[in-house]
Formats: sequence, structure tokens, C-alpha cells
Amino acid sequence: MRNILTWTAAVVLLALSSPRAARAEPSGHVAPSFTVRGIDGRSLRFSDFKGRALILDFWATWCGPCRATIPHLNQLQERFAGQGLVVVGLSVDEEDAQSLRRFADRMGVKFRLGVADERVLDQYGPIRSIPTTFFISRRGTVLRRVVGYIDPETLEQYARELF
Repeated sequence: MRNILTWTAAVVLLALSSPRAARAEPSGHVAPSFTVRGIDGRSLRFSDFKGRALILDFWATWCGPCRATIPHLNQLQERFAGQGLVVVGLSVDEEDAQSLRRFADRMGVKFRLGVADERVLDQYGPIRSIPTTFFISRRGTVLRRVVGYIDPETLEQYARELF
């Protein structure tokens, strides 16, 4: 009996300590409109991207998987910009815009960044884990919501589905 309890505790502990794989959730609802503050100080509006495919990524500077995704999102922005793809990252950090700009410069971020407020978190939420990434069609429909790190191949596959 004691061995079973020890084994069960070890399995539970292992499950809790293992990195979670991304969980993709198909959607199909219209993406909520939003206006947030961009890290450049200007407003960043959902309506700015009307008619364009959009990858909307909720992230934070302290999140390892979020940081690991930045180069892949940069590549997608560059590769598919000509086809109308826009990548937007909304930070859930409580940092000021200047700190976020310094972080973005250090990391070489090449896509638009803004600061998520409570309203946008509620509209797209609940956002309980980051990164949480939305793939939004040119018509404004959420095709997929993914919670967790997305490997580069899968990220590109989901991006291609937007076209």
C-alpha cells in the first residue's frame, strides 16, 4: 500500500512539474474588437487590421515559452506579410511601455506590440495561461485558440490555415 501511495505521489508530482504542451482549441466565433495602448504610445486597434489575417499573441517578458516563440513569430511576420498577415503581441506585464520597448529591442521583436488591459483579457478570455495565441481570419473569425508554446512547424501550419 505504501509503495502505491509513493508511486501515485511521484506521478502527480511529475505531471505537475512537466512543461505543458500547447492545447489547440478550434473556435469559429467573431474576434472581439479592441483598442489598447501600443508600446510606441499610439493606440493599437483591432479595426486597424480589418481584412488581414491576424495572429494575436498574449505574452509576458518573464514567460520562458513566450520568449522562445518571439523568433518564430518574427519569421511568420516577415514571411507572410506580403499575403496580408499581421502578428500582434499583447503583453500582460505590469511593466511600463518604456521597459517593454527596451525588452522588445533586446529580443529583436519585429511585430506590433501592445499592452493588454483587463477589458481585452476579458473579451478574449479567460486568459489563464500564457502564451495564449489566437489565429484570426481575414473575415475576423477566430479559427484557433492555442494555450501554451507552439513549435515552429505547427505555428507555420496554423498561420497557413489563415489563407
